[in-house]
Amino acid sequence: MKTPPALFLLFLASASLAAPQTSSPPIGGSGSSTENDVTNDAPCKALTVIFARGTSEPGNVGTVAGPPFFEALQSAVGANMVALQGVNYSASWDGAFEGGDPTGSSTMASLVGQAIKQCPDTKVVLSGYSQGAQLVHNSAKQLSSALTADISSVIVFGDPDNGQAVGSIPTSKVDSFCASGDTVCDGAGIGAGITSAHLTYGQDADQAAAFVAEAAGLSS
Repeated sequence: MKTPPALFLLFLASASLAAPQTSSPPIGGSGSSTENDVTNDAPCKALTVIFARGTSEPGNVGTVAGPPFFEALQSAVGANMVALQGVNYSASWDGAFEGGDPTGSSTMASLVGQAIKQCPDTKVVLSGYSQGAQLVHNSAKQLSSALTADISSVIVFGDPDNGQAVGSIPTSKVDSFCASGDTVCDGAGIGAGITSAHLTYGQDADQAAAFVAEAAGLSS
């Protein structure tokens, strides 16, 4: 399936929209678009965030929602308390229209197991933006009951599956952010087009971080 040109151009524009603005809250962050603490076998941290980026975003965590969320979480609980891992997958339009890239979904589920195996005491946070949120849903369905129990919290931004269960993870552990006017998550669906509201999730970083910190018992 071909990428609708208008949608593609909107996502290419997201990089410039992600720059901090002086007259309004920042849409994106300045952090790295690639994070590999789990696959690099970095030292264990209290929290491990496994994040899937949106369609066409760079790196493995993108720029729109991931980095601002990471920065807010590190500020809330301490940078030395947070490990970050992006999901390496194609993030193509075909995957988005398929309901989330199947290979990327399996990769995300595998990363949960790897994180727990390497660091049995870490609290795992599943998170994703746009198609990445679809991967969160799909990967959660693939987790064993034991791994599901190890999920401390779930954060999704601009979720095309907004309102649906995240595998067997209790709804009390899930926080979903859907901006007003975002057709991707408000029920209209990806096929309805993508509005500028879909690129604003950096503004929800502090609220998302507070939810994760509280769920992990790390809030001040």
